[in-house]
Amino acid sequence: MTDTLTLAALGWAADFMRQLSLEELATLTPCRIAAVHRNRLDVRTPGGAQSLLPPAQGTTAALAVGDWGLSDGTRLIRPLERRSLLARRAAGTGAARQLIAANVDTLFITTSCNADFNPARLERYLALARSAGVRPVFVLTKADLSAEPEAWSARAAAIDPRVACCQIDARAPGAALADWCGSGQTVALLGSSGVGKTTLANALTGGAAATAGIRENDAKGRHTTTARHLLAMPAGGWLIDTPGMRELRLSDAGEGVAATFDDITALAATCRFADCRHAHEPGCAVQAAIAEGQLAPERLTRWQKLDREDRYNSETLAEAHARDRAFGRMTRHASREKARRRDV
Repeated sequence: MTDTLTLAALGWAADFMRQLSLEELATLTPCRIAAVHRNRLDVRTPGGAQSLLPPAQGTTAALAVGDWGLSDGTRLIRPLERRSLLARRAAGTGAARQLIAANVDTLFITTSCNADFNPARLERYLALARSAGVRPVFVLTKADLSAEPEAWSARAAAIDPRVACCQIDARAPGAALADWCGSGQTVALLGSSGVGKTTLANALTGGAAATAGIRENDAKGRHTTTARHLLAMPAGGWLIDTPGMRELRLSDAGEGVAATFDDITALAATCRFADCRHAHEPGCAVQAAIAEGQLAPERLTRWQKLDREDRYNSETLAEAHARDRAFGRMTRHASREKARRRDV
């Protein structure tokens, strides 16, 4: 692939063109962010790669790999509205979101045919993809090392049969993933450390990033990808690799959770009581489905956990403070009441 590319080859779409004024079309250059650093941005333009300063009234913190923007050749003048955004709740106690990747068409949810395979984690990744409007694909690595690779595909289908599933050797995926890697298409890799993401990224892009082995006792590995980059693929698509994530906290992903567990949300809509908690209430359609063997109880537990987590993490900072204050008032009242009874 040469340095000279068309906007379409970079992933440009009509959604972005509609955001530009006539003056901007005449004086500024569309560019796509390939890497985000503390004080500068690496971008790709039809003319080649450039290094830009962030917007004059902003920082790089609000920008993600895959974003589109307008450049004057020295500085990013303004970012364009995204078609999709993968983000998670940032670590710590604040309400900030950490941006993962922008304007992604397909998310390769990567796991391996070994002890790394975790239905709860895969459902979490599915909810993330669907909340962002990104197509999910299960990519099962280390299929070449498994005695029964089809059994792992069956387990993936049990999680969600609507999601395409590919078994591959990450070192040589061949044409298995070609349908999502064509010209102008953008894919992101997401998965835990040790599943072969860096190896797969190298195979898809012709790169040579460092890889590290996994611990055989738990199939876990060390982080080898430490930053996100927009990388060209020989077929004309673009790959955004991501560091292995030990924790993916969902935020503002309610629609994605509901879509991933749509079998449960459909059942819940038919419960006798609108506020049914699906525990021991009479007329609970969810518990009836469990009793009849139509729904696994562990799937209900995973749905309830993700739903609670998303609601909690989606609070604004003000809402979190209000909740904490209310809890503080309740505990102080309980302490005073306890002291009063002790003194009586």
